[in-house]
Amino acid sequence: MPEKLNGWFEKKFKDFSIGDFLIKNALIIILIIMAIVAAIYNGNFVSANNFKNISINFSARFLIALGVSGCLITRGTDLSAGRMAGLGACIAGTLLQTSDYAQKFFPNLGDVPILAVFVLAMVICGFFGLINGIVVSYLKVPPFIATLGTQTIVYGACQLYSPMPLGGYRKDYTALSSTFFLGNSIPLFIVIAALVGAFMWFLYNKTRHGKYMYAIGGNETAAEVSGVNVSKTLIIIYTLAGLLYAAGGVLLGAKAGGATVNTGYGYELEAIASCTIGGVSTTGGIGKISGIVIGVLVFEFLKTSMQFLGINPAVQYIIQGVVIILAVALDLRKYLAKK
Repeated sequence: MPEKLNGWFEKKFKDFSIGDFLIKNALIIILIIMAIVAAIYNGNFVSANNFKNISINFSARFLIALGVSGCLITRGTDLSAGRMAGLGACIAGTLLQTSDYAQKFFPNLGDVPILAVFVLAMVICGFFGLINGIVVSYLKVPPFIATLGTQTIVYGACQLYSPMPLGGYRKDYTALSSTFFLGNSIPLFIVIAALVGAFMWFLYNKTRHGKYMYAIGGNETAAEVSGVNVSKTLIIIYTLAGLLYAAGGVLLGAKAGGATVNTGYGYELEAIASCTIGGVSTTGGIGKISGIVIGVLVFEFLKTSMQFLGINPAVQYIIQGVVIILAVALDLRKYLAKK
């Protein structure tokens, strides 16, 4: 046994290259350095309140990234994610306002249970996800184009439904973002994210659907020849994505205490970048839930670090754009290196 162990270590060290390691993990290393600098520059960065805030922000974006991950694993994408999250937030906002709010969207509507609003938002966004799946699988429209079209449709539908900014939310709704467990240490949002993450891990790793998904991402033609119902699998993936975007949007609304048609704008790009940083390959067939957790956390720490360093908001967008490009470029480099 010791000889086998020594042989394993020798092989690992023999194949190890500092240059390759630095290139493959360049983004994570840079972001860790940035977080350290932010902590030195502003001591509040390492405070409990900041970590709680990061964890709350992480939760909603994690749900959105989970939805995008299935699309990426099957060599697709979903550019409608942010707009669907925004639609989910607006649906929740119109139904969960206080009865005495002067600009109440539905003046005669009583108190609707929050769970019912969650379900309604998920059903509506799930319908748009279903459309994405049908267009991609049966009409053979490339996912980039199909979801770009849906993005525009959802944005227009949201403008028609709720053109004005929303506010005046019920306390039981906004309290979702300030509810904690175990001595005010674990946010409810994290519990929700953990439960959804556990479900998705089981779906990806322990079910036939998960095996089919990775098979399609590896080689769609071979998967179809092997008996995989590609169209059905893709429809499930995009429909499930819509459900997750809606859930993320409802949480975003509770955290912000308001919503507009622009809620969730650009979140699909953050989700794609987070998934790619976490090891979900844009070339398909590769991706783990644990990696998505890391990717979303890294991206959240990036944004928070820039805020604590006092970087101009416009420059923050530029840096985030560079990170998105680098994340995809490094992913493609890994793919080309294997060929």
